[in-house]
Amino acid sequence: MHDAYAIAIDYLDTWNQRHAAARREQIARLFAPDATYADPLQSGAGIDTIDALIGGAQQQFGEHRFMLRGIPDGHNNVVRFGWSLLAPGGAAVAHGLDIATVTADGRLASVTGFLDRE
Repeated sequence: MHDAYAIAIDYLDTWNQRHAAARREQIARLFAPDATYADPLQSGAGIDTIDALIGGAQQQFGEHRFMLRGIPDGHNNVVRFGWSLLAPGGAAVAHGLDIATVTADGRLASVTGFLDRE
Protein backbone atom coordinates (compact mmCIF):
# COMPACT_ATOMS: atom_id res chain seq x y z
CA MET A 1 0.00 0.00 0.00
CA HIS A 2 1.18 3.49 -0.82
CA ASP A 3 1.31 6.30 1.74
CA ALA A 4 -2.24 7.73 1.64
CA TYR A 5 -1.25 10.87 3.53
CA ALA A 6 1.64 11.69 1.19
CA ILE A 7 -0.51 11.11 -1.88
CA ALA A 8 -3.28 13.37 -0.54
CA ILE A 9 -0.84 16.16 0.37
CA ASP A 10 0.93 15.99 -3.01
CA TYR A 11 -2.43 16.04 -4.79
CA LEU A 12 -3.74 19.07 -2.87
CA ASP A 13 -0.39 20.87 -3.27
CA THR A 14 -0.81 20.40 -7.02
CA TRP A 15 -4.28 21.98 -6.93
CA ASN A 16 -2.81 24.89 -4.93
CA GLN A 17 0.19 25.45 -7.23
CA ARG A 18 -0.38 28.80 -8.99
CA HIS A 19 2.73 28.81 -11.17
CA ALA A 20 1.64 27.11 -14.42
CA ALA A 21 4.98 25.46 -15.29
CA ALA A 22 5.50 24.17 -11.74
CA ARG A 23 1.92 22.88 -11.65
CA ARG A 24 2.42 21.06 -14.94
CA GLU A 25 5.59 19.43 -13.56
CA GLN A 26 3.76 18.32 -10.43
CA ILE A 27 0.91 16.86 -12.49
CA ALA A 28 3.35 14.93 -14.69
CA ARG A 29 5.02 13.45 -11.57
CA LEU A 30 1.79 12.73 -9.68
CA PHE A 31 -0.48 11.38 -12.43
CA ALA A 32 0.03 8.49 -14.85
CA PRO A 33 0.06 9.72 -18.49
CA ASP A 34 -3.41 8.28 -19.20
CA ALA A 35 -4.92 9.17 -15.81
CA THR A 36 -8.55 10.21 -15.55
CA TYR A 37 -10.24 12.82 -13.37
CA ALA A 38 -13.97 13.26 -12.73
CA ASP A 39 -16.07 15.29 -10.33
CA PRO A 40 -19.67 16.51 -10.61
CA LEU A 41 -18.57 19.63 -12.52
CA GLN A 42 -15.83 18.44 -14.87
CA SER A 43 -13.98 15.41 -16.17
CA GLY A 44 -11.17 14.48 -18.48
CA ALA A 45 -8.22 12.24 -19.20
CA GLY A 46 -4.51 12.75 -19.70
CA ILE A 47 -1.94 15.16 -18.31
CA ASP A 48 -2.88 18.07 -20.61
CA THR A 49 -6.56 17.86 -19.76
CA ILE A 50 -6.00 17.47 -16.02
CA ASP A 51 -3.69 20.49 -16.10
CA ALA A 52 -6.36 22.51 -17.92
CA LEU A 53 -9.05 21.42 -15.44
CA ILE A 54 -6.96 22.48 -12.45
CA GLY A 55 -5.97 25.74 -14.13
CA GLY A 56 -9.62 26.49 -14.89
CA ALA A 57 -10.64 25.84 -11.29
CA GLN A 58 -7.90 28.16 -10.11
CA GLN A 59 -9.17 30.92 -12.39
CA GLN A 60 -12.71 30.41 -11.11
CA PHE A 61 -11.77 30.43 -7.42
CA GLY A 62 -8.98 33.02 -7.42
CA GLU A 63 -6.89 32.88 -4.26
CA HIS A 64 -8.85 30.06 -2.62
CA ARG A 65 -6.76 27.12 -1.37
CA PHE A 66 -7.42 23.44 -0.78
CA MET A 67 -6.63 21.99 2.64
CA LEU A 68 -6.67 18.40 3.81
CA ARG A 69 -9.66 17.54 6.01
CA GLY A 70 -9.48 14.51 8.24
CA ILE A 71 -7.05 11.63 7.92
CA PRO A 72 -6.49 10.03 4.51
CA ASP A 73 -6.76 6.28 4.33
CA GLY A 74 -6.53 3.53 1.79
CA HIS A 75 -6.07 -0.10 1.03
CA ASN A 76 -4.74 -2.07 -1.89
CA ASN A 77 -4.42 0.53 -4.66
CA VAL A 78 -7.18 2.91 -3.49
CA VAL A 79 -6.80 6.10 -1.43
CA ARG A 80 -9.54 8.37 -0.11
CA PHE A 81 -9.26 11.75 1.56
CA GLY A 82 -11.37 14.73 2.44
CA TRP A 83 -10.60 18.33 1.62
CA SER A 84 -11.91 21.83 2.24
CA LEU A 85 -11.71 24.78 -0.12
CA LEU A 86 -10.79 27.87 1.88
CA ALA A 87 -11.44 31.49 0.92
CA PRO A 88 -8.53 33.94 1.36
CA GLY A 89 -9.75 34.80 4.88
CA GLY A 90 -9.72 31.14 5.86
CA ALA A 91 -13.44 30.38 5.79
CA ALA A 92 -14.37 27.06 4.21
CA VAL A 93 -16.59 27.54 1.15
CA ALA A 94 -16.74 23.89 0.05
CA HIS A 95 -15.85 20.40 1.23
CA GLY A 96 -15.40 17.19 -0.64
CA LEU A 97 -14.04 13.67 -0.72
CA ASP A 98 -11.75 12.30 -3.41
CA ILE A 99 -11.11 8.66 -4.16
CA ALA A 100 -8.01 7.80 -6.15
CA THR A 101 -6.60 4.64 -7.63
CA VAL A 102 -2.84 4.35 -7.59
CA THR A 103 -0.57 2.59 -10.08
CA ALA A 104 2.13 0.14 -9.00
CA ASP A 105 4.72 2.94 -9.29
CA GLY A 106 2.70 5.23 -6.99
CA ARG A 107 1.14 7.59 -9.53
CA LEU A 108 -2.54 8.38 -9.75
CA ALA A 109 -4.43 6.35 -12.35
CA SER A 110 -7.80 7.92 -11.60
CA VAL A 111 -9.39 10.42 -9.26
CA THR A 112 -13.11 10.65 -8.62
CA GLY A 113 -14.20 13.65 -6.60
CA PHE A 114 -17.39 14.16 -4.62
CA LEU A 115 -18.71 17.47 -3.30
CA ASP A 116 -20.22 17.41 0.17
CA ARG A 117 -23.65 18.91 0.55
CA GLU A 118 -22.96 20.69 3.84
